[in-house]
Amino acid sequence: MAWDKLGVVYNTDGSRDWMRSHPYLPTAIQIDRETIRVFLAFRDAENVGRLGFVDVAASDPRRVLRVSERPALDIGVPGAFDDNGVSPLSVVRDGDRLRMYYAGWQLTPRVRYLLLTGLAFSDDNGETFSRHQLTPVLERSSKELLVRSGAAIIKDGGLWKAWYAAGSSVITADAKSVPTYHVAYAESADGVAWPDHGQPVIVPVAPDEYGFGRPHVEKAGDEYRMWYSVRSHSLIYRIGYATSPDGVHWHRRDDEVGIDVSPSGWDSEMIGFASIVENEHGRFLFYNGNDYGKTGVGAARWTGARSEAER
Repeated sequence: MAWDKLGVVYNTDGSRDWMRSHPYLPTAIQIDRETIRVFLAFRDAENVGRLGFVDVAASDPRRVLRVSERPALDIGVPGAFDDNGVSPLSVVRDGDRLRMYYAGWQLTPRVRYLLLTGLAFSDDNGETFSRHQLTPVLERSSKELLVRSGAAIIKDGGLWKAWYAAGSSVITADAKSVPTYHVAYAESADGVAWPDHGQPVIVPVAPDEYGFGRPHVEKAGDEYRMWYSVRSHSLIYRIGYATSPDGVHWHRRDDEVGIDVSPSGWDSEMIGFASIVENEHGRFLFYNGNDYGKTGVGAARWTGARSEAER
């Protein structure tokens, strides 16, 4: 696999109160023939994230067409699971609507944060989203107590399938207490009601790995493919790659991912949170670089064999 980096495609200028810095967790979907909409979380001055978007040209994502002027989804009410931030995870077209599965951030005194997954709907192509409910659709449970988030969700036949970060314990990383988590798999008939725990499918194997950030999952013929973010003490975040015949049994192929940190510059320390869009112009991977989005959002173009969409 080989991805040709296109560089930073967007970073906020800090001129709006709700989007001072750190556009992170790019979650992309093509909304028309000319436009890819990249949903992002933007931090305000207090590091609280709100969900907005950047529109880029479908033929060349380095060309920014529009930036949202106000949040498409704001934080939740005080005391809710998402009262300290919302971040995009998966956007799925479902008939005339868009479904946005998003991470809700809640701070606690003893653990830095709880991360759970909410659901919101849009009837205007993602200009605005309305919550399905005030509580998570991936709620905490005794088996997944601290984290049920970072979800890649697709509709596959008659089922909704989720690959998400799940965890119940904490470790110390960079002198901070943070959750440790694996990738779990779960299924739902309607994408709203989910089981209270999933099946672990990708777990830390290297000595200093302790988590996996939001993956991107797609099905190509009879094969499932996953791009995930490996979190470790030594490398911060790197993008990994795995394949599966059934979405449950995965073979890690991290050495085949075709993209890594640069020798210097905006993505020289970490890369993560891949989101892929394919169209007639190519196959584009959006991702974050250093410091969890502080240096902006970048893109890379696939340089391997042509896909069906390009033919």
